[in-house]
Amino acid sequence: MPDRWPSINFSSVAAIGFGLTAYGVGAERGYVTREQARSRTLTTLRFLSNAPQTTDPVDATGYRGFFYHFLDMEQGRRFKTVELSAIDTALMMAGVLFVQSYFDRAHPDESQIRSLADALYRRVEWSWMQPRPPLIAMAWRPESGMHGYDYKGYEEAMILYVLALGSPTHAISPAAWPARIANYKWDTFYGQEFINYAPLFIHQYSHIWIDFRGIQDSYTREKGIDYFENSRRATYAQRAYAIDNPNRFRDYSADVWGLTASNGPADAKATIDGRTVQFHTYWARGASSGDIRDDGTIAPTAAAGSLPFAPEIVAPALKAMQAKYGDRLFTKYGFVDAFNPTFPLAALKPSVGVVDTQAWFETNYLGIDQGPIVLMAANHRNGLVWRVMKTNPYIVRGLCRAGFAGGWMQGRCGTTSNSQVANSQP
Repeated sequence: MPDRWPSINFSSVAAIGFGLTAYGVGAERGYVTREQARSRTLTTLRFLSNAPQTTDPVDATGYRGFFYHFLDMEQGRRFKTVELSAIDTALMMAGVLFVQSYFDRAHPDESQIRSLADALYRRVEWSWMQPRPPLIAMAWRPESGMHGYDYKGYEEAMILYVLALGSPTHAISPAAWPARIANYKWDTFYGQEFINYAPLFIHQYSHIWIDFRGIQDSYTREKGIDYFENSRRATYAQRAYAIDNPNRFRDYSADVWGLTASNGPADAKATIDGRTVQFHTYWARGASSGDIRDDGTIAPTAAAGSLPFAPEIVAPALKAMQAKYGDRLFTKYGFVDAFNPTFPLAALKPSVGVVDTQAWFETNYLGIDQGPIVLMAANHRNGLVWRVMKTNPYIVRGLCRAGFAGGWMQGRCGTTSNSQVANSQP
């Protein structure tokens, strides 16, 4: 899967995880046949399984079961000097485990999908990516070794830790979960009390594959909520921030909102209405207590990725944005990555995309932003991804070892299937 389209540059391994999951949605919705989805999935898993996993800085796709963040589109090898990425590998593996559980029929190709997916997941040496245990480091490079920072606190890495805890071959210690939640920031932002983090993708990515409704770890149990409710509050807080619009960006309203990591118009400054605005290209935009990252760029995926959390405010916003900006924003494959209604006032030339009197519009789609739109829409419609992942014993085991209980997890931590996974450890 390319990182973006139509300006294809390289493949994103995280986008592969979203894409593998989207094949199942496509098959269920009739966009492709099950046979087509199966064929594409098998092709992808065969490549991932056979691609070189070595310390070679050039002729490698990954190492120790992890994958490089970006891969070239021709040979599938490391793109330039990008890092071996823990979180991007995890997002890919979430898709790998989805197809393992989704393709559950007796057809020989589906049997091979399950086998290849199992081998790919078991191969990841999660415990190796721990130079400062029990936390997981962000990355590794053959030129310089381990990254100096770990995933700790409220990040998109919940899915990373669940997968690492659930491994039957290279599991990390259960002490990792208490270590990461020790750095949460609980605060109030625009009337909502929740675990704060500025970009909305942080509140969405792990929820794509895991249904957090009604299940709690030690932290959320103490606060009397679950992570689903936390993300609902974060969504409402961002909308309230847009309504207030403290930086006076153009068009922000109850139906035009959404800050998250996305493309932007340019890395340039301009004076607008007597104030200096610093615009950005790709940037992790967001708004939370003590952390405002806003240059007037709105990403439709920010709202759309929260569809299951707050459909009563998300669906009207998506319809309003489509109606207001037309086919500049919503084209053949849905919403383009981002738009900025303030940028035309800057009289600057954009680095990418196009500008008219209404706004700057990106002309590309990004895989890691399109993925949440498709998959959260499927979860809102009928819980498809969640239902499939609840049947995966590795996911269940990871949640159990993180201390989750209640809701659909009730009684699951002692089930036979979960015990079999646990007992398969060497």
